[in-house]
Amino acid sequence: MGDMIPEIALDWHRQGRAVALATVVETWGSAPRPVGSQLVIDADGAMEGSVSGGCVEGAVIVEALEVIDEGRARLLDFGVSDDDAFAVGLACGGRIRVLVEPVGAVWPVALLEALVAARVERRPVAYVADLESDARRLAGKEEFLERFRLDRSGIEPDGRHFVAVHNPPLKMIIVGAVHIAQYLAEFAKACGHAPILIDPRPAFGSAARFPEIAIHDGWPDEAMEEIGLDARTSVITLTHDPKLDDPAIKAALRAPVYYLGCLGSTRTHAKRVTRLEEAGFSDAEIARIHGPVGLDLGGRSPSEIAISIMAEVTRALRGGKRE
Repeated sequence: MGDMIPEIALDWHRQGRAVALATVVETWGSAPRPVGSQLVIDADGAMEGSVSGGCVEGAVIVEALEVIDEGRARLLDFGVSDDDAFAVGLACGGRIRVLVEPVGAVWPVALLEALVAARVERRPVAYVADLESDARRLAGKEEFLERFRLDRSGIEPDGRHFVAVHNPPLKMIIVGAVHIAQYLAEFAKACGHAPILIDPRPAFGSAARFPEIAIHDGWPDEAMEEIGLDARTSVITLTHDPKLDDPAIKAALRAPVYYLGCLGSTRTHAKRVTRLEEAGFSDAEIARIHGPVGLDLGGRSPSEIAISIMAEVTRALRGGKRE
């Protein structure tokens, strides 16, 4: 859940505005918005976010105003007609269930504050709502490992508890503003990752070559320290130059990044391994490196290599099977 709706809800509450949060908890068919999508509404009808792409927002707002007045949560069930679905770009309709909760009355402010704090600190956290009572709590990643692995919010098999997964946004750090990086950055964005390019060479890492991509022109290890590395970060080195790649690799090996891939042939990787061994890294640490980078799809062009890298990153993130 990469939007800022919980932060907006908390900010509005602190401004003294009466607020309700609407969350998609279940979908069937071609639902306009995925489970976990949110909409915040205040007592004057102001809103931010979306639960349906426009199909049922008006009805949700009306219900939310009543929820704010009553101080009680409601679980709403909507059918999206084929005509309405077509209007928002879908082939056919479906159904959605939306949980509307008043902040303060049902959604405790302290809980919302804790949720926002975890999101700011990039700590994975789940919001758990009992759909048959007002019981609400936060839970850690360990309790819902599969949901966090797949970024999948939803109702538990008991049919009673809704779990909203708040994973930190994904980051992909790309070291080396080479041709492959131009494709990889775009693929990363399309897959929900925030690409960050690192290259101290101005002629390579320019906004003209990488429009709308965050670019750091510092030395890789220094830039990565500034950016921050965690379990929702992938690192790909593409320069072929040990002076640039090695500092980035060493920084990534000292961090809990979920993927580290390095471009280069088998021979190049063997030399890389020797340098890392001489630098004191263990066999287990070095084994974390995907080198040569990417799945072996047989591709040769920069775009095909970028596809293979994105595929391997996805497999590492989602826990796909290895051959």
